Amino acid sequence: MLAQEQIKVLIVDDHEIFRNGLKMVINRLKGAKVIAEASNGKEFLEILDNHIPDIVLMDIEMPGMNGIEATKKALEKYPDLKIIALSMFNEDNYVESMIDSGVRGFLLKNINKEKLEKALEAVQKGGNYYSEELWEFFTRRINTTHEEKNKKSDDYKLTKREQEILDLLSQGMSNKEIADKLFLSERTVIGQNSMQKHPLLDHSCY
Repeated sequence: MLAQEQIKVLIVDDHEIFRNGLKMVINRLKGAKVIAEASNGKEFLEILDNHIPDIVLMDIEMPGMNGIEATKKALEKYPDLKIIALSMFNEDNYVESMIDSGVRGFLLKNINKEKLEKALEAVQKGGNYYSEELWEFFTRRINTTHEEKNKKSDDYKLTKREQEILDLLSQGMSNKEIADKLFLSERTVIGQNSMQKHPLLDHSCY
């Protein structure tokens, strides 16, 4: 369940019907409320002059100013702003561009109400949340990082434990929560998790 204090949400998407549907779903949650909407990045930046939300749900492909540019500009002015990308597309270039821009999560538009609620709660607490469909992307990126670091031609394979920790990190869990769930000490989690300092996960609450 979400916290009793309502999370103030701003939706940025150029499709009015989708915005209306998403707004209806969020406003039915006990712990969240949509306080503003924008149809593109430019409108979003103008709204921020008067309304600072707790979380922004940001589409990527929009006319005028897309979500990537809008995210960068917003975080330059408001570095503590929490933004979650929300898109129909999970291609690597979209995911990488938004994460590099500073978003705290990436959700696909087919997300259900329960996972949307969980994502809002995780990001509000300072963690990350990514749709399950993106885990392969993170695995590929982390494998690439290991390959570059070790300068080996053979493929680096994540261990079963590393994969478990990656999955839990992507859901916004902290080291302590992961340690409790996997019956490990927090020190063990930190020691085994070579992904802690990976740039894709450096907003996690650990």
